[in-house]
Amino acid sequence: MAHVDNLIERIPDPHLRAQIAEEVAKLVEHKDFGLVFQRHLPEDLEVPGTRPRRGDIVRLRADPEKQNHVVLATKDGRATIIAVDAAKQTIDGSESATVDHDQLVVVKDFSVPIYPGLAPLGEVNRGGDKPTHIVIEGENYYALETLLYTHERKIDLIYIDPPYNTGTSTWIYNDRLVGDLDAYRHSKWLSFMERRLRHAKRLLKDTGVLIVAIDDAEQARLKSLLDQEFGERNFIANLVWQGGRKNDSRYVSTGHDYMLVYAKSEATLAGSGARWREQRPADARIAVAAARAWEDSAHDPLVASRAMKAWIAALPDGDPAKVNNRFYEFEPDGRVFRKRDISWPGGGGPTYDVRHPVTGLPVPVPSRGWIYSKPERMQEDIDADLILWGKDHTEYINRKTYLEGGDGMVPTSVFEKKRTSAAKHLESVLGSKDFPYPKDVEVISRWLDLASGGSPDAIFLDFFVGTGTTVEAVMRLNAEDGGSRQAIAVTNNELSAKTAAALRKAGCLPGDPEWEAEGVFQKVARPRVETIVTGIRPDGSKYSDGLDENVAFLKLTYEDENLIALGRRFDAVAPLLWLKAGGVGPVVRRRGDALWALPSGAIYGVLFAPAQAKAFAELIAVHDRDLRHLFVVTDSESEFQEAVAYLPLELRLETTRLYADYLHSFEINGKG
Repeated sequence: MAHVDNLIERIPDPHLRAQIAEEVAKLVEHKDFGLVFQRHLPEDLEVPGTRPRRGDIVRLRADPEKQNHVVLATKDGRATIIAVDAAKQTIDGSESATVDHDQLVVVKDFSVPIYPGLAPLGEVNRGGDKPTHIVIEGENYYALETLLYTHERKIDLIYIDPPYNTGTSTWIYNDRLVGDLDAYRHSKWLSFMERRLRHAKRLLKDTGVLIVAIDDAEQARLKSLLDQEFGERNFIANLVWQGGRKNDSRYVSTGHDYMLVYAKSEATLAGSGARWREQRPADARIAVAAARAWEDSAHDPLVASRAMKAWIAALPDGDPAKVNNRFYEFEPDGRVFRKRDISWPGGGGPTYDVRHPVTGLPVPVPSRGWIYSKPERMQEDIDADLILWGKDHTEYINRKTYLEGGDGMVPTSVFEKKRTSAAKHLESVLGSKDFPYPKDVEVISRWLDLASGGSPDAIFLDFFVGTGTTVEAVMRLNAEDGGSRQAIAVTNNELSAKTAAALRKAGCLPGDPEWEAEGVFQKVARPRVETIVTGIRPDGSKYSDGLDENVAFLKLTYEDENLIALGRRFDAVAPLLWLKAGGVGPVVRRRGDALWALPSGAIYGVLFAPAQAKAFAELIAVHDRDLRHLFVVTDSESEFQEAVAYLPLELRLETTRLYADYLHSFEINGKG
């Protein structure tokens, strides 16, 4: 290495010398085990519609080679530019040129901080006070950085279905298509995923779960990458989804995909008492039969129990509702349950006194000992009325397992579900076949519910949402049980290679309305989600009665940090503050030179004049909703602390200083 180091030292340009030294150091880094790949940095992104500024890297929109230029000056809607290399150094022999702004597209480098905003694109409000589902159009890496400001350690479950990098189709990296002839496609894909997974991990709660759908092409590499980023000890399962057969294969039909499941911290997840269970296939039939027996018995537990036993006995042998079915006991309130053994499996269990609630004397201890090692655990079941007592202390006791809310069934790691139903479902929603390979809403709903422990207020994130399946899945879970789950979804407005080529041939470029109208967000994701909520298709025809949900569509914007610091872009930042406070109620906006903003129904407020903190606190005291967060706009830390001292005690730790907190957050994130 000494010879290479000497050669690097001879490079005259200090910036280029430092960059090459850094990359060489990465290449020679010793690694005995684990995943080794070439990290392609920096990743960048074209941002149509962003005004070029002096020093920005730009490209000519019509240039298929995507040559980078630096903006030397800008005036009156025109920019002077000159070609630069990957190190942002002027290319020898290049000459400057002056072109109109609308001929250029700004390029954002992922290693440079960005200062995001969110522009509203539309909303549907049918869910009252329920949290709003969020669908963001934008590059997902920057969207994740944005969410780190609003949702760090707040997400219960992340589900993603990233590009599979199969080699038989293309995907986009650095705004360029990556196909099967690209020798670096695997390392590019791993670089692409690594950066996003690191942000994803920070977004998860300590009990959070990540599910990544993938196929054979990258499954092994992805597993190694996830082991690296999340830790092997946090691996939960490699699910196999058998979705059909491929009879044109030469050797083996591989009609399956995978879903890799990781906990952020399996120890913390287990410590929370998480147990993934689902209703047995026959449970719904048993529940219907039990309800009928209860009504026919005129609410007599003994009569209902006899009727239930007769129903079970009449079922044919092998019927799932008959096999091992002991749900025939009834509570006085009509709940059906089964008796369960309460002794230690195999014998040798602990012995301690369990006293009868009427006589106060100890009941008989099973010959194999109690199933619970500690009396405290037994007491939990007693307190929860899960013990079936005898008439007095002389009789043995049993456990009760209710049909509803019982132990349920452990999901298996292999399952079957034909993929063709997903395409048919999307066609029925939109009335068209604009997207050939959507995700299956039933499969996604099932695993979101399982891996979130059935939590009715879980927050889900999908930053490769594509056609919007995950949003629909979350809304349908809410419809099933009246929950208030929230989905946050991110998708770019990507076009297929075929569509993009046809549009270029017709003279259209990225950013043109004709181009954007063909992207997956505008053509599929947004109309699909709107149809699910409203029940009305884009063509005006009726699809359903709709759902009682709220959804907001937002576009990621890139703001000038100086204008943010001066408070001149509050409207762009306002949706971020709303998201940080939970995404419930109205977005707080400033009216003119108002000293504060706290509209009716809002769950957060903004104090623009810290000197008015006392009056603001008086307003908070009579506000019509409990507040979750407050924001104080000031450049001074001491002024901020003085203002906070007037605020309600319970909100002081939930108060944020603008715009210092915002700017600092993205300066730190940009270094990632």
